[in-house]
Amino acid sequence: MLRLMSAPAEFSQVTVLTKANVYFEGRVVSHTIRLENGAKKTLGIIFPGKFHFNTDLAERMEIVAGSCRVKLDGATGDAVYESGQKFEVPAKSGFDIQVSGGLCEYVCSFLG
Repeated sequence: MLRLMSAPAEFSQVTVLTKANVYFEGRVVSHTIRLENGAKKTLGIIFPGKFHFNTDLAERMEIVAGSCRVKLDGATGDAVYESGQKFEVPAKSGFDIQVSGGLCEYVCSFLG
């Protein structure tokens, strides 16, 4: 589902975990933050390449900068998401994400 949005430029009153989440030999890197209300998010960067992620909880991916191509598990097609857009991934599912050039920056919110 393609939606236009305005991602927050900053989060205040958060706890930041200093240990990075590093995937695919450093080609996807994120840091976990916890908001005051207990919500968990990750802030990350994806370098060029194609990657598959599985989800335990439902997720909302907000693209902050750059662009990516996404195909949700079970979908017949894919879609391009750019800065200011977001997509959601169901729990116990997954998605392929491809960055063709430059960096893709994102905020992932865990919805479960």
